[in-house]
Amino acid sequence: MAELLYPELSYKLVGVLFKVYHQLGGGYQERIYQAAVRRELAKNNIGFKEQVGVDLLYDGDRLSKYRLDFIIGQKIVLELKVAPRFTPRDIMQVLSYLKQSGLQLGILVSFSRQDIYFKRILKGRK
Repeated sequence: MAELLYPELSYKLVGVLFKVYHQLGGGYQERIYQAAVRRELAKNNIGFKEQVGVDLLYDGDRLSKYRLDFIIGQKIVLELKVAPRFTPRDIMQVLSYLKQSGLQLGILVSFSRQDIYFKRILKGRK
């Protein structure tokens, strides 16, 4: 069995996400959850960068720029959604972020009306 990547940081992060959901519940826009996650990360002394720009390069030239919701502890890409389920496009989005950022782990989270869902995504895997 493979070793879990960044277990302590992941555990703390998921705890923050559940706290935000249990305080707010479902039904808000993504920007509301992003603001709440930002506050909880800061309160819990978890290092983060928000709305991080990452260039998409082709043959050394910039084609586009990705905007990552959060990078946690310089190790984990955190992508927020407000849909009832993840789509293959959501997963591919995080995989692209991992590839371009050089990070190994992404956590995709959805604050839906009914519940909170999250998925760990490793670079090069679905």
